Amino acid sequence: MSLEKKELLQEFSADPDRYYRVRLFEEQGFVRVSCAQCGRYFWTLDGQRTLCPDDSEDTYSFIGDPPTAKRFDYTESWRQIEQFFVHNGHTSVSRYPVVCRWRDDLYFTVASIVDFQRVMGSKVVFEFPANPLIVPQTCLRFKDLENVGVTGRHFSSFCMIGQHSIADKEGYWRDRCIELDFGLLTDRFGIPKEEIVFVEDVWAGGGSFGSSLEYFVRGLELGNAVFTEFQGDLGHHTTLDQKIIDMGAGLERFAWITMGTPTAYDCSFGPVMGMLYERAGIDPDSAVLRDYYTTIARSFERLGLDAARRNAARRVNISDDAMSRIITPLEGLYMVSDHIRTLVFAIADGALPSNVGGGYNLRMMLRRIRGTMSRLKLVVDVDDLVDAHVDYLSDTYAELDLRRSDVKKILEIESARYAESRTRMGKIASRISQRNQMPSVDELITLYESDGVTPDYLKEAGAISQIPSQFYSKLSELHQSAKNTPADKLRLSGIAPTRLLFYDNDPFEFEARVLRVLDDRVILDRTSFYARGGGQEPDHGTIGTFEVTDVEKHADIILHKLAGGTPAEGDSVLCRIDARRRSDITRHHTSTHIINAASRQVLGSWVWQHSAFKDADHARLDITHHSSLTDSQVQNIQDAANRIVMQDLPVTIQYLDRGTAEQQYGFSIYQGGVVPVKSVRTVSIGNIDTEACGGTHVASTRHIGLIQITKTKRIQDGVVRIEFVSGDHATQYQKSHSPQHLKTSLEERNLQEQRRQDRKTAARDATTILLGHVEAGDRGVFEEVELQGSRCFTASDRYDRHFHIKFGKQLVKRRSDAVYCAVFRAGSAICIVAYCGADSGMSAVSIQEKISTIIGGTGAGNDYFAQGGGKDDSRLTEALSAGRSVVFG
Repeated sequence: MSLEKKELLQEFSADPDRYYRVRLFEEQGFVRVSCAQCGRYFWTLDGQRTLCPDDSEDTYSFIGDPPTAKRFDYTESWRQIEQFFVHNGHTSVSRYPVVCRWRDDLYFTVASIVDFQRVMGSKVVFEFPANPLIVPQTCLRFKDLENVGVTGRHFSSFCMIGQHSIADKEGYWRDRCIELDFGLLTDRFGIPKEEIVFVEDVWAGGGSFGSSLEYFVRGLELGNAVFTEFQGDLGHHTTLDQKIIDMGAGLERFAWITMGTPTAYDCSFGPVMGMLYERAGIDPDSAVLRDYYTTIARSFERLGLDAARRNAARRVNISDDAMSRIITPLEGLYMVSDHIRTLVFAIADGALPSNVGGGYNLRMMLRRIRGTMSRLKLVVDVDDLVDAHVDYLSDTYAELDLRRSDVKKILEIESARYAESRTRMGKIASRISQRNQMPSVDELITLYESDGVTPDYLKEAGAISQIPSQFYSKLSELHQSAKNTPADKLRLSGIAPTRLLFYDNDPFEFEARVLRVLDDRVILDRTSFYARGGGQEPDHGTIGTFEVTDVEKHADIILHKLAGGTPAEGDSVLCRIDARRRSDITRHHTSTHIINAASRQVLGSWVWQHSAFKDADHARLDITHHSSLTDSQVQNIQDAANRIVMQDLPVTIQYLDRGTAEQQYGFSIYQGGVVPVKSVRTVSIGNIDTEACGGTHVASTRHIGLIQITKTKRIQDGVVRIEFVSGDHATQYQKSHSPQHLKTSLEERNLQEQRRQDRKTAARDATTILLGHVEAGDRGVFEEVELQGSRCFTASDRYDRHFHIKFGKQLVKRRSDAVYCAVFRAGSAICIVAYCGADSGMSAVSIQEKISTIIGGTGAGNDYFAQGGGKDDSRLTEALSAGRSVVFG
């Protein structure tokens, strides 16, 4: 059984010389102490200290009294940290996107080390662009949304300063790591060394783990240096080939420790908070607030959110009126600022608020923003808040300025949707209030997912008294992690990898040897048949005398599915590719890349490939977009795509080291998903588009000829499908939709409509005539319907199902003793419709069953109405005779 974290910590702490003692502790005189309260071990220069930072009286005492004369806000703190580490031999690396495109198990980047983790099979490997390095990585986490704005230190997005090193000749290990972190605190930030405490811990994640030293100043954890050296399950593990330094420090906390503001929000959002304070008329820098947030910080972990708020208000003597007038609005302002910043990063990096995947969290935050602003009657333009954030952060994250207008546009669209839904949300809140029962967490999640109703709105409307603490964490668990497809179960041991000719000279005719036959599938030693993958359909053709109907790839082995039999193992066979099919699919695949690039040009930076399909006669591309496409947008995308085609741009293919490809082209190369290999096959269309792709492509865009979009539709929230054809299929489509063809088609449709109207008129006239004969009690054949008083039977194909149902319904409505049965053809089927009035003494379903059984069919219904049918023509005369006999007796 795997060890729990607590047990592993005990195991590591039992051998401190191996896992925790570093050179700095000996040089500076740090002593190891066991906390008198919780028993955890920590290292301190104060030999009289008996309590760890979590249990000490000086916890959060820096609020209002920072331990250093230096004052660095959020952006200046990063400059100081960057300068320090660059001076000490580190490469400063730009942040990676908050949308984690390089991992298929995460939607968002949750830690700086995630930047450099790549999944290959079942193993996590580390790939660093430099060693050692420092990175200001923005991370998104949504499990504690209810705490954001309230505790003074919880964020939905935060900057994790990543200090990373591979312990080889270029990098370093424990001693140098702690020496650097100590120097950062004392030399660069001016924190007295006596204020620093190192606490022993362990950390596990991503399949690897190791011991760690967390460093605190006055109870505030500033960073955690993890010494990653093991992989596997805790307790059943092996040593990594490379030992990794994974130090993560909170930039917001570095600013907080030097500024000593009541909350970390006050020094992390720059001018944004000043703008909000002014609009709300609140003075955040008062002694009462400093005492309140100090008390909140000290008691939150022990008491929980609501109890900690009540305890803090009581301890600093804040009245209920002051809580509702000052504290509650202030919490709202902090939350609004935090959530806006998170949305800026997420949307700038290509994420869209939606009701699927990670978009759930983004939509939730925007609705919390709008609800809070409404509740506080806060008159402020969200665009102004976006501008203030981007302006403040641009020195550190210059890329945000490029996406400023895109962020505003998406927020505007989402805000409008929220406004439209408030009336419906109000009705739902009213119904919940009338129940007089608190909804469960699952019910609240369903309300949000199905109706977009946030618990914040329900609380604001008085429908619920509080938001359950588990709501946000459970919602995050449901939608934070991306879907992983299960590993293929097929076992092909002992078979050599298939040599892939389509990545070589790609012959359309070749000879190969049969290595293995598995039922109707064969494995060759080499193949030019492209296997289904990446949305591209497989090649067809022949192997020997047998038809290839499907091709699959399992790891490094290609399986060919055959029709009509299989060759024998060991045979040498002549193989031929269906060249026309391959050519058409290839055009469609390159066209997919082109339409994706054109869509981004026309619509915005948030456009990413969601999925794609490429076959011989058609293709489709699903893109991330907030709304259905207008006719003009579709035309503009098509025009942009064909301009790319006409430029005769070269389509170049090269193999690059994954790290090189990411650094050179960015993470937009992962349009088609994660690439679980070290060497990445990149496909570039001029300088228009570069993607990691394993598909087949034309050599130049002119070989595509023409791209024609045939249809678009919104298939789910945030995803639009574009269907299209290329090459000859596009030309044929245009011909079939030419003005002359459309004119002919319109004339044919008009003629068909006229015929339909004529049949409708004739049926209406026949209904009137027939009803008149029934009312008169006539007998005989009228309008091809046999009448005997109020009982009617027809075997004519003159009328369709619509007439029979309409006439039968009217007949039994007028005459409760009426019976109507029709037997008629519809295509290859013989159909039955029956009606019986309440006073007829007969059952419609019995009539239907009697006839349909004879012609080998079935049906359904009740005494009033039934329908059914069959296909046995040979017994039709017998069935008609039985029908007449039942109806007329």
